[in-house]
Amino acid sequence: MEGYDLIGDVHGCGATLGALLEKLGYHQRGGVYRHPRRKAIFLGDLIDRGPRIRLAVSIARRMVEEGEAHIVMGNHEYNALAYCHRAPRQGGREWLRDHSPRHNRIIKETLDQYRDHPTEWDEALAWFMDIPLYLDFDAFRVVHACWDQELIDALERECPGGIIDEPFLRQSVESDTLAYRVLDRLTRGVHIPLPQGVEIHSGDGFTRHSFRAHFWAREPRTWGDVIFQPDNLPDDLEERELAANERARLPHYGLDQPPLFIGHYWCEGIPALPTANIACLDYSAVKFGRLVAYRWSGERRLDANHFVWVRVPQEEAARPRPWEIDFD
Repeated sequence: MEGYDLIGDVHGCGATLGALLEKLGYHQRGGVYRHPRRKAIFLGDLIDRGPRIRLAVSIARRMVEEGEAHIVMGNHEYNALAYCHRAPRQGGREWLRDHSPRHNRIIKETLDQYRDHPTEWDEALAWFMDIPLYLDFDAFRVVHACWDQELIDALERECPGGIIDEPFLRQSVESDTLAYRVLDRLTRGVHIPLPQGVEIHSGDGFTRHSFRAHFWAREPRTWGDVIFQPDNLPDDLEERELAANERARLPHYGLDQPPLFIGHYWCEGIPALPTANIACLDYSAVKFGRLVAYRWSGERRLDANHFVWVRVPQEEAARPRPWEIDFD
């Protein structure tokens, strides 16, 4: 083993994932992408939005089941589990995740692409339940959105290995439970509410009433010190002072901690490191950005030269095809 190749949010760009793996030196043998000296780690959010969701899930699942890769759960896998699990009858709701217009829109592409493959979808959901929420290799760590050591320790006591069970999933939709706090923080990160009446109209068509904040600023003072998303804050809100309760919500991942790999945050442009020991690998692939990997080979201090990526072209004719794997 030379090291690991950590791959950011795929979001259904299955053919692009095949192209990235080929670029990294993985080749398909027996229906599985393999590398003679390395393994892959997927940072979650395989599903939703993109054109080849089934292909993305099949590539990752086969690699994981064959021992060629690891994976952590993203908020979209968690959303799918909650969306497709019926709520307890005494709970007053039909599904753990409401089938609201917003939630229906998010998962629409996934359900459409699996509509004629119901058994395959059931198998994918069962596999999602086996995906851990975090990985700690001692020398480096992996989580989809936010490493919160206190919550990870609490999760480990409830669900060894960070793999949730159905009771934990059911509890996760109740805001006063540990399960809710764990799933919300590890897969969605820290959100800071916007003032009453203020909205962000994002490029993906959703209206948001909070912004995504990062967790590595040593002594943050303003909202601008911690915002971590493509959308700017309206007016002069980046200069707004962090309130004491907002600062208290932010865990801190210091430079003395092992390298940490995250996805989730819709970065744009050329991949860069926010700190010397943190790499975000979500570069908006499904919005015709980049599907990004980081080639980790044991270094304690990360190096931006270790990023590898494939651009996702907008022109349909120029998009890579899944020429080597036919899962149908």
